[in-house]
Amino acid sequence: MEVNQACISPNTAETDDEISFVLDLSENDPLFQKKKKLLEDVGFDPKGSVALNIASNPDHLKHVLDMMLKRARVINLNEIELYFGGADFSNLVDFNSPRNELEALHSVLRLIDCSISNGKVKNKNSLQEIRNATVNMIDELGHKYGEETKVVQDSSCEKEECLLQWGKSNGLHTKLEIAYVEGAGRGAIAKEDLKIGDIALEVPVSLVISENLVFETDMFPILEKIEGISSETMLLLWSMKEKHNSNSNFKLYFDTLPAVFNTGLSFGVNAIMALDGTILLEEIVQAKEHLRNQYEQLFPVLYENYPDVFPPELYTWEQFLWACELWYSNSMKIMFSDGKLRTCLIPVAGFLNHSTCPHITHYGKVDPLTDSVKFPLSRPCNAGEQCFLTYGNFSSSHLLTFYGFLPRQKNPYDVIPLDIDIAQDEDCEDAGRMSDWDSHMVRGTWFSRNNGIFNYGLAPPLLDHFRRARGPISRTKTHDSLEIEVEILNDLRSTFEGMMESFGGEELDDRDSCSWDVKLAMDFKDLQRRIVSSIITSCDAGCKLLEYELSRCSE
Repeated sequence: MEVNQACISPNTAETDDEISFVLDLSENDPLFQKKKKLLEDVGFDPKGSVALNIASNPDHLKHVLDMMLKRARVINLNEIELYFGGADFSNLVDFNSPRNELEALHSVLRLIDCSISNGKVKNKNSLQEIRNATVNMIDELGHKYGEETKVVQDSSCEKEECLLQWGKSNGLHTKLEIAYVEGAGRGAIAKEDLKIGDIALEVPVSLVISENLVFETDMFPILEKIEGISSETMLLLWSMKEKHNSNSNFKLYFDTLPAVFNTGLSFGVNAIMALDGTILLEEIVQAKEHLRNQYEQLFPVLYENYPDVFPPELYTWEQFLWACELWYSNSMKIMFSDGKLRTCLIPVAGFLNHSTCPHITHYGKVDPLTDSVKFPLSRPCNAGEQCFLTYGNFSSSHLLTFYGFLPRQKNPYDVIPLDIDIAQDEDCEDAGRMSDWDSHMVRGTWFSRNNGIFNYGLAPPLLDHFRRARGPISRTKTHDSLEIEVEILNDLRSTFEGMMESFGGEELDDRDSCSWDVKLAMDFKDLQRRIVSSIITSCDAGCKLLEYELSRCSE
């Protein structure tokens, strides 16, 4: 799971009659130049501000909030959102994705809260009105994109309850309970209505499993002599042994872990074969080969030379794969008070499931005042509702491989990378900052709001790449430029029709009778088919639009 960091510096400047809100784009942002150009295109000074008159009417307050949100949306764009939005800022200053919208709204909320807490502001009514409107927008976002919770009533969570009680007796605080959720396995359920800023879970550092535990064991003097071994690998080897330790301080945690994780790393031969033609096939094969090579570099050498420290029966390939799946699917990157980022396991936090519109977005840092890791809410969570966090901006192929599931909701990070020579883009004079991409990709065109001529629901940088290969880019409806557009769409359609053929025919077997891995593989291939089919359909629709425009040109 990723640590969430925003490349944004919110500030406010105040006078007796006016407050200036500054949403500053950080120059450390790797997408700084592209975002800077977008802000300039929309008429914003990248270093500018939005002014609020303290004695404002409702229309002015609405305008101020709208301007702040537009800036915040651009500043909070990630690479995929920026790529598919293209150079047309109208696609990017309005709603882009649940993730981007939530980040933008919280950027605004932080500014407002900072000003409200400033005792120098005399009239805080206007600020409070903007704050209320921002909170309402966050709430509406959750209602629109949140996931319904159906708790399985007849399931037992005795082990999970024991873990919670152990945690509470050791300083853990939570407003969540663990239950089995239909279609998701175990999940964290809110015990009460939680509002923005509430701490859903707080775990003291003393309960966090990190590299420090390995340093205290008899295996560390052996492992530290292995050249290039990482602390993550040491932790993985520690967990393989610790889960069998009946006296472990973390016994109750290990008791709640599944015997098998059922991620893509455990796919059998039939499931691998079912992935033929998809990008996931190569990803899983390469990942498993990497893990097998890693295992063979360590064993049997370690258990032959140090059988007392590394008992052979605990360090089989199957046990190693189990530990890999544990750390891939449950670990979190945590920034400790000493400034070091460590990979950790956090008891109870592992029950928080992933969503494309999560309740918890910013976590992963030890609070030095409480020496604990806190999980605050970014949007409200009602009692009885499943509380979600984000594992990161991952594609479904990544989530399946390392976490063992496909998202229920449409995933904007489900992209298919394209193997395209981009050398000509780099040398082209009219490439510009927004066209300077070092790779190209496609995703389901259902995410696009612009399906007209010169767009077709496809990524603008991809289309510009093919236009540039045919000469100077032109978006005028001349006969020659329209003919080029038809040629581009026909080439793309041909490419993706070939990709669709590589998937083979749709499986008509009863999936309920399939093994878990084959079913997941078939579901993923269906997702890939839908993405490719949407691109072919968009190319067809675009060609029809172009044919109509060409007929008008010839009149």
